[in-house]
Amino acid sequence: MSSQENTKPTVLIVGAGLGGLLLGALLEKSGVPYKIFESAPSVKPLGSALSVGPLLLPILQQLGVYEEFLSISKYMSQIAMHNESLKPYKPTDYSLVEEFTGYGYYIVTRPLLYDLILKQVPSDNIHFGKKVITILEQGDKVVIQTSDDCSYEGGIVVGADGAHSTVRQHMYETLKTKGLLPKSDQEELPFSCTCLVGQTKPLDPDEFPILKEPLCQFQIVLGKDKPYTWITFTTAQNTISYMVIFHLSKTTSKAELEQNARTGEHHIEWGPHAAKAMCDETRSFPVPLGGDGKVTLADLYDRSSKDLISKVMLEEKVFKTWHSKRMVLMGDGAVTAMHDAIALANLLYSIPTASPSAISRMFTEYHSERYPAAMDSFKNSQQGARVLEKGPAGALALYVSTHAPLWLWKSVLEKSLRHRPSIGFLSPIERKGTTVPVVSASTEKARALFEKRKQSWDKGKGPKEAKINDRVDVEGAGVAVVARCG
Repeated sequence: MSSQENTKPTVLIVGAGLGGLLLGALLEKSGVPYKIFESAPSVKPLGSALSVGPLLLPILQQLGVYEEFLSISKYMSQIAMHNESLKPYKPTDYSLVEEFTGYGYYIVTRPLLYDLILKQVPSDNIHFGKKVITILEQGDKVVIQTSDDCSYEGGIVVGADGAHSTVRQHMYETLKTKGLLPKSDQEELPFSCTCLVGQTKPLDPDEFPILKEPLCQFQIVLGKDKPYTWITFTTAQNTISYMVIFHLSKTTSKAELEQNARTGEHHIEWGPHAAKAMCDETRSFPVPLGGDGKVTLADLYDRSSKDLISKVMLEEKVFKTWHSKRMVLMGDGAVTAMHDAIALANLLYSIPTASPSAISRMFTEYHSERYPAAMDSFKNSQQGARVLEKGPAGALALYVSTHAPLWLWKSVLEKSLRHRPSIGFLSPIERKGTTVPVVSASTEKARALFEKRKQSWDKGKGPKEAKINDRVDVEGAGVAVVARCG
């Protein structure tokens, strides 16, 4: 065998979002060599808040950061919806998930969750200000070139750089020239909503008494005669995170908007000015935050750092093509991307060699496992979003959501919690709850190899792995990333 066949492939991760960071943290634990490249020069704490529950909490427990996560998050038991007059509908009860899984749901601000995972990645393994401009596949290696005139060699490239991925663009252009790219993957990313996201500075609970509530107050307001829905969450840091969703009259795409701009037609703007314009448009919208007088979104905007409020597109698509040769893609949504990272990490731990055939099989297994899950997540997201839609369809979805019998809601909830990913190469945690989770193929594969190596090591037959500071050093996985600059 060649030296290449005796080693794990060095992983070049393009993008340091939550998915890319988690993959790096997992590879750090498994001993698979990797580097992360992020185009932004530094981390900017943008974003609102995330709901983290049974589908991710066991992973944080395996990584040893569960208790720290609990200290920065706030438990959420229900979601309360209101009409624009702030009259409440029947709340949606999420406390039932503890019966099924042993875990609850928690609200955490995106910046704090990001920092928690970032701390699991050594600083010398992540490079900021490294925009990837070219990807070259050269025999048994792949080379990325960055905008600062540096190049890095590895075994595979993982595109974790969002919906408009540089890795996806390169992969798709190559496949398209060969006539191998499905027509649906050549179409633009559609979206039917834009979203303003932000978070206030720490607030005085006497001024906003809702912050004194021990549980997260997750509030949704449905606009009556306006195409808006707005959402607020209280956090453990006495801040209020918010999302303001603008429902477009029709589905569009970024390319269509740019074309409209060139022809002088109405278009949607982006950047700081666009965020400010959306803030100005929605300042008078009421929010159910209690206290004396009428509280509006203006009270939140005026207590936020303006440069940390952003406007984004809520794009809606699952691509069919996920990999080609030595390139592979991860999803864009936070939870979906993190689940992709877990599957990839399990498979990279289990891959026997870095040969092209082994890499191809690994990518095929990854797609077979994650594509159906991504489609399910996409469909569930669409169904959940119907409650927020305007018109008869939205009204019907809202009625069903707020009048569903308990047995039906429990059935829907339990079904959504069956597929709970796990890290196969770290010590398992005790199963909780009444619902037996479905174990993924990648987890089973990694777990079998982990147990085999552990038994061999315990019996003293030549250590296949050694645990040092909770890191698993896999035999033959010490290949460094080759870097050249200038």
